[in-house]
Amino acid sequence: MKKLIIKLPVLMIVILNCLPALSSETMEQRNERMKWWREARFGMFIHWGLYAIPAGEWKGKEVPNIGEWIMNFGQIPVEEYEPLTKQFNPVKFNAKEWVSLAKGAGMKYIVITSKHHDGFCMFDSNMTDYDVVDASPYGKDILKQLSDECHKQGIKMCWYHSIMDWHHPDYLPRRAWEKRSSEGADLNRYIDYMKGQLKELLTNYGEIGVLWFDGGWEHNTTELRSQEVVDMIRGIQPKIIINNRINLPQDYETPEQFIPVTGIPGRDWETCMTMNDTWGYKKNDHNWKSTEDLIRKLVDIASKGGNFLLNVGPKADGTIPQESVERLKEIGKWMNINGESIYGTGPSVFKNLSWGRCTTKKEKLYLHVFDWPADSKLIVPGLENKFTKAYLLEDKPESLSVSKDENNVIINVPSQAPDEVDTVVVLEIVGEPQVVAQTIRQKEDGSVELKAIDAAIFGTTARYESGNGKDNIGYWTNLEDYVAWDFVINRPGIFNVEITYACDRGVGGSEYSIEINEQKIKGKITDTDSWTNFKTEKISSVRVDKEGKYTLLVKPETKPGLAVMNLKSVMLSPADVN
Repeated sequence: MKKLIIKLPVLMIVILNCLPALSSETMEQRNERMKWWREARFGMFIHWGLYAIPAGEWKGKEVPNIGEWIMNFGQIPVEEYEPLTKQFNPVKFNAKEWVSLAKGAGMKYIVITSKHHDGFCMFDSNMTDYDVVDASPYGKDILKQLSDECHKQGIKMCWYHSIMDWHHPDYLPRRAWEKRSSEGADLNRYIDYMKGQLKELLTNYGEIGVLWFDGGWEHNTTELRSQEVVDMIRGIQPKIIINNRINLPQDYETPEQFIPVTGIPGRDWETCMTMNDTWGYKKNDHNWKSTEDLIRKLVDIASKGGNFLLNVGPKADGTIPQESVERLKEIGKWMNINGESIYGTGPSVFKNLSWGRCTTKKEKLYLHVFDWPADSKLIVPGLENKFTKAYLLEDKPESLSVSKDENNVIINVPSQAPDEVDTVVVLEIVGEPQVVAQTIRQKEDGSVELKAIDAAIFGTTARYESGNGKDNIGYWTNLEDYVAWDFVINRPGIFNVEITYACDRGVGGSEYSIEINEQKIKGKITDTDSWTNFKTEKISSVRVDKEGKYTLLVKPETKPGLAVMNLKSVMLSPADVN
């Protein structure tokens, strides 16, 4: 086996510091500016505005898609949407309760919509009367109350700000369905308006941690005057962190509603995600993610060097849905015990772990065990370091016995998982982690199992998915994408090839090929009724005549539906030649 020595400080530099510093900023200064955000790992996203009033319905009919886009998806003209301001009176809004909820959940920063695409401002702006102070019966500055409370409780206050504005007369383009004339509209004048509002947001509310842009996809950097806007922002608050959605790379990437399979090497990044299926409150959306799923997503993200920005969509009265509150409190209980394994940690030094995830800090490995070993032996594959001790994070004084064989460290753990969602086992080691790259080998019965999590994925769309019944390569919409596994055969022979996959109803029909050892076999995907209803099919057989290292590839050839398939595994099993 080839030894892959991963040195943690170097790895952190590679992942976090590859982006060139600003022209007036050294790398050391950049690291200092980004330090709080990198250590935080967990933040609250808040989508709140006029759209919380219709809550997904307009004129008695439910409007499809996400709640905060109701003006667009419901094709609501400006003159019909504007009167919602007279109904916006969130008398139950309590900034202290909101910030305390975030803090209790273990969140270190809050990002709230200062203005979403509908153009309504949740702060007192001198640039317009279309704001919560001037246009609503509530008449008070939401962001002022929230920022004051964040500063008081030690939570970083951050702004989301939409570049796109469906209300402002100078913003272009108009929606395709709109009848409102664009005659006389001037995008440059709108950018001046946006700059004026950003100046207010950065001068009237104390220190702001992040400027989280959105809605910039309708224009290029020249049209948005992106560099000019960014220079103004940094001139007012030099320590601020800016995301990548003003069409300039800036400080970090923002994958939305998914977790990158390998993180984003060379860049800081943050996954933003909803608890159900909408960002803004939508009363009929009850598809809530479980607390277990959310905790494991947080851990998965931290193990890949990213941050988790988890959304809540408050109701029009100023209360946060009880389903969100319950989940945040449950996450907080877990974080109260295990926060050390999240805050300020670096990414895993393992390519994958069959039982869970790993985060790192100095000479500690935090082993997040999702699937508790039935034999009470936790296998840490390929770790070459000497170890000093192991213990459950929730029970630090009690040490666990540890041993080492030729390839693995073995930790003897209790017969039952103390926490079925994620029990954290701490392994203290000597020096920087050194891990031997693991090779897929034949099992005792001669079979070779090629799992989705172990695949190398090539292309632009396909990615590994886990949770909610998924453990597969999905989102496979590009015919050019393919996957591959390297493995070692010690006992040659003829092998049956089986593939395990799922395919939603009406999406089947994709043809694919499996290539190994200059042999090519073909198969065709059939519907399995859902993306999580997996079935196993024998495709054909292949001959492997010699011992050695081989590569197996799965490549799509046709795709009549939305996607190729959800691929769970490929299995090579010795054929019965009697």
